[in-house]
Amino acid sequence: MSRVPKLLSVIIPAYHQEKTIKEDITEILIALSHLEDISFEIIVVVDGMMQDKTFERAKEIRKENLRIVGYEHNRGKGYAVRYGMARSKGDLIAFIDAGSDIKPEGISMMISHFRWYNADIVIGSKRHPVSKVNYPWYRKIISFVYQLIVKVLFGLSIRDSQVGLKLFRRQVLEDVLPRLLVKRFAFDIEMLAVARSLGYSRIFEAPVELDFSAQSSLTSVKLWREIASVLWDTVAVFYRLRILRYYDATNKRRWRYDPELNFRINLP
Repeated sequence: MSRVPKLLSVIIPAYHQEKTIKEDITEILIALSHLEDISFEIIVVVDGMMQDKTFERAKEIRKENLRIVGYEHNRGKGYAVRYGMARSKGDLIAFIDAGSDIKPEGISMMISHFRWYNADIVIGSKRHPVSKVNYPWYRKIISFVYQLIVKVLFGLSIRDSQVGLKLFRRQVLEDVLPRLLVKRFAFDIEMLAVARSLGYSRIFEAPVELDFSAQSSLTSVKLWREIASVLWDTVAVFYRLRILRYYDATNKRRWRYDPELNFRINLP
């Protein structure tokens, strides 16, 4: 029987969020305060403290179960998430994007799904039947096509992998994180594909409420660069997973060790 989780760690990667970070943290604190039968900690990771005043603004909120950490230069969302996970203490670990696009009340739904299904991983999904979403039509098409690619390449029978809200059993991360390479785009897929390849197949989708309408101002050039980067990283993950067998335990000597991302076993 699986261990009953006692502590939830929530990682918030933040980049260029000086205008919203205090509101983001406050909303997440309120949402988590309604959780029952589980304590929580929040770790905000500022992905580039030299970029703006996100770090200073976040530090203005002082709570016992809130930590603000970061590093000088931007290194990508994937790196930020792993940086926070390496400093977590929970036996359940989640991450949620800053910016208030995703409603933090979805975290409680994910914990419920974790308990109902004895899950290894629970992911927020825009395409869940009861999700409430508002995002541009062209992103819906891009998301649909990308998920077809993911299903073909990795056999992941999920409808959406890119929402910035995911929950992991700690044991999964202890096995997966030391093997990972992607620090920016497609790090979600690398985590999920490697986890499944290691036998963590109990991956379930949960509904989310999100509003991406504010992102519609993204320029076409920047959007296509983002798409190209995600596809490149995705193909690279497939190559390492299926061709090089890089993630296999037999290739452990080839894994790139980064002391800043060393995932420690530090349960409460």
